[in-house]
Amino acid sequence: MPLLAVDIGNSHTVLGLVEDGTVSADWRVMTDERRTSDEWPILLHGLLEEHWDAIDGIVVCATVPSVLHEWRDMLARHLVGPGVPYVIVEPGVRTGVPILMDNPREVGTDRIANALAAARLHGGPAIVVDFGGTATTFDVVSPSGEYVGGAIAPGIEISLEALGRRGAQLRKVEIVRPRSVIAKNTVEAVQSGMVFGVAAQVEGIVGRMVAALGAPRGDVNVIATGYLAGLVIDECTCFTAHSPWLTLQGLELIFRRNT
Repeated sequence: MPLLAVDIGNSHTVLGLVEDGTVSADWRVMTDERRTSDEWPILLHGLLEEHWDAIDGIVVCATVPSVLHEWRDMLARHLVGPGVPYVIVEPGVRTGVPILMDNPREVGTDRIANALAAARLHGGPAIVVDFGGTATTFDVVSPSGEYVGGAIAPGIEISLEALGRRGAQLRKVEIVRPRSVIAKNTVEAVQSGMVFGVAAQVEGIVGRMVAALGAPRGDVNVIATGYLAGLVIDECTCFTAHSPWLTLQGLELIFRRNT
């Protein structure tokens, strides 16, 4: 029976039904900090109506404390059914990932899930690049599956939003690949800067991380994930895999370890 895995990010919340690493259904909704613990079940029932009775557990990770608070309250009062287990990924939960950071509690739980899934499904050493709307994160996994650090850059959506707000003669544009890197109009100039600029950033950071690991480039798995990965992945030569559901797969592994 499938597990409901929930990744609550700054911009969007991704939900998926996962069973043995396979995502059979998925949804993406806005992360609204104003939504209460009594409103979330209504939304979930609407999305998952035909799957509701089949869910045998829930696992949640979140980078937004206020939303996690509402989910914690909702799970305590509005469970799918009696006896259905749930796991909230937070300090104290067993992940199987040693975190070699100055302060392990600072590492986002979604990044830990990514590291676990990368180590188990792809093998280390590995670098996971997660393309979210608010942030693009880079996470490094050692050959033995340890989380050794990473980097955080502004996400594509938030960068585009900031450009539209601060540029007097600029406006928001659709995030798509332009016809050429040398744009012939303002809209495509912004698109070129976003798509090819992020691609160059990713190539540069990944290259520096591989060098810092001291491993041959061909020995490092570089995995793209996140809902905006498809926009950039074809413009990069560094990726060895595209794993859209890496976070949800990592959450399933954490759930099984803790139940």
